[in-house]
Amino acid sequence: MRSLNLLVPDQIDLNDYDLKMAMAVKLYETGKISVGQAAEIVGISKKAFIEVMGHYGSSLLAGYSTADLVNDLANA
Repeated sequence: MRSLNLLVPDQIDLNDYDLKMAMAVKLYETGKISVGQAAEIVGISKKAFIEVMGHYGSSLLAGYSTADLVNDLANA
């Protein structure tokens, strides 16, 4: 895993945890990373990440299209 240093304007009133969550949630939603990778970015367990995603306007199913969900249900 690589490291990234960001300069965040003082006007953005978010702590490091919230910034990491916002970035991890967005990357997960766009399919760039898995839920496990997102949790690792934030430094929490997968279960904890899934539980707090809703506080950031997302859900575990955000990365799935309707067609993907229908296909998964048909193959379950």
